[in-house]
Amino acid sequence: VQLQASGGGLAQSGGSLRLSCAASGFNVRFYAIGWFRQAPGKEREGISCISGSGSNVSYVDSVKGRFTSTRDNAKNTAHLQMNNLKPDDTATYYCAVAPEPEGFHPSMYCQQLGFFGLWGQGTLVTVSS
Repeated sequence: VQLQASGGGLAQSGGSLRLSCAASGFNVRFYAIGWFRQAPGKEREGISCISGSGSNVSYVDSVKGRFTSTRDNAKNTAHLQMNNLKPDDTATYYCAVAPEPEGFHPSMYCQQLGFFGLWGQGTLVTVSS
């Protein structure tokens, strides 16, 4: 049972990257997926969370309109499309999952890191100015 985050790298300001989160050993459709990032010297923050069906998605204000979270339950994967990247987006990005409770609203849980029990290893995104 594991998550594998990938797709990080170096991008220029204004550029794009697409992160992927691949789940193995379990069926991800029953789990909410969160994307998080941690910049050097800062706390880890939730930036986007998506419900099991993919119908409910939340974003932190700093990435709204630039990042898009999707999931493909048939492939047991999730993606974070990041456009118009800024130097402040430089961080290690993580995906994590949690069993989705009834009445789940992503915005209610996305900052509760302890809600997410299984984490991927992180992928580094560096945005140059």
